[in-house]
Amino acid sequence: MDRDATPPDRQAEPSTTRQGPAVLRQNGSMTSRTLVFVHAHPDDEALLTAGTMARAAREGHRVVLVVATNGEAGLTSSAFAPDLGSTRQTELAASASALGVARTVMLDYPDSGLHGENPDGFCHVGRFTIGRRIAEVCAEEGADVLVGYDPSGGYGHPDHVQVHRSVRTAQTLCPAPPRLFEATLPREPIARAARAAALSRLTPAGFDPAEFATAWTPSRDITHRVDVRGVMSSKTAALRAHASQAAADGTTRTLAVLTRLPAPVRSLVLGTEFYVAVPAAATASSTSVGES
Repeated sequence: MDRDATPPDRQAEPSTTRQGPAVLRQNGSMTSRTLVFVHAHPDDEALLTAGTMARAAREGHRVVLVVATNGEAGLTSSAFAPDLGSTRQTELAASASALGVARTVMLDYPDSGLHGENPDGFCHVGRFTIGRRIAEVCAEEGADVLVGYDPSGGYGHPDHVQVHRSVRTAQTLCPAPPRLFEATLPREPIARAARAAALSRLTPAGFDPAEFATAWTPSRDITHRVDVRGVMSSKTAALRAHASQAAADGTTRTLAVLTRLPAPVRSLVLGTEFYVAVPAAATASSTSVGES
């Protein structure tokens, strides 16, 4: 693996090793860092960054998890539908424990729904309003690293796009701005898989594989690839904690498929996590002071 094999807790360097984030050596000493991960809903942390979080915690860093909503508008089965938001908070606590998270912060915004149909939802709140709250957490924690989402919000959920915008804004509001990374996946293999699934009629009615042509991030733009195979048991435990998101009446959920994979296949599919390091100039140019 190339230089991007090291977790995103330090400046990119001309070369790197598989050495983990806790063994950050400065003048021969070991330095512990604080990493703040921001996610839209409970289970997003398990799907996108669980391995990085577990690896960082195992290697001696402080891991802080900020979650914007309870995910009360998420798809689930009738068995979990009553009081889904409360159930998902309980699941999040179990996931965070499995990953070694030191602190979990709930922002308690309403889930916007898949298409932003809730007018009071997270995606309709001003990004400076949200960004100030995230910046406060970063200041309290003395954050060295802040992690958000790519510009497309992965597959385009409006709450995920809002995480991208709000985290970029938060970084500019921090008195001591942390290094910013955005969690993502390589676009090309996902787009190919979506097309293949559609051709095989394995997708629900109305599924349009063309939507994935602009999802996530082109492989050439990914700057950091984190090897998380050594903490796959923790990542799997985090995924399994979100039982409500592995259940749905009449359809199969992605999380259910991932947790049922044979261990060697699961390690192959989920053993790398992907990030883009965001230059400070990019956050400054994407932030407008004219918005609330």
